Amino acid sequence: MTIEFSLMNLIILAISGTSAIWALMKMFSKKSERFLDTRLAMHEKMEADNHVRLDKRLDSIESSNRVEASQWQRVERELLNLKAELPVHYVRREDYIRGQSIIESKLDGLGTKLENAQLRSLKNQA
Repeated sequence: MTIEFSLMNLIILAISGTSAIWALMKMFSKKSERFLDTRLAMHEKMEADNHVRLDKRLDSIESSNRVEASQWQRVERELLNLKAELPVHYVRREDYIRGQSIIESKLDGLGTKLENAQLRSLKNQA
């Protein structure tokens, strides 16, 4: 059994083989393009979701920073109030000793004056 092909049959066979390969390549390229499009859409959706989560996270961090800043301002204000009230309510030991020694020296001076006055009155009576 011999198969004979004419030139026209060979050309038609070559063209149909080439077109079949071309159709398969086109089908695979469209399939891969659809696959890549779905993956790209999925990545874009994931990126948008991550962006939304990041925005929420940053907003919560900003609000907590505002709360913390207000608390620090409150602490600073209380510290300044304490600094202002401290000299009114607190006397240093050295200041107390100095004031006490002045009072004692004045009392000693007064006692001396009383003794002198008593001695003068005794001397004047005698």
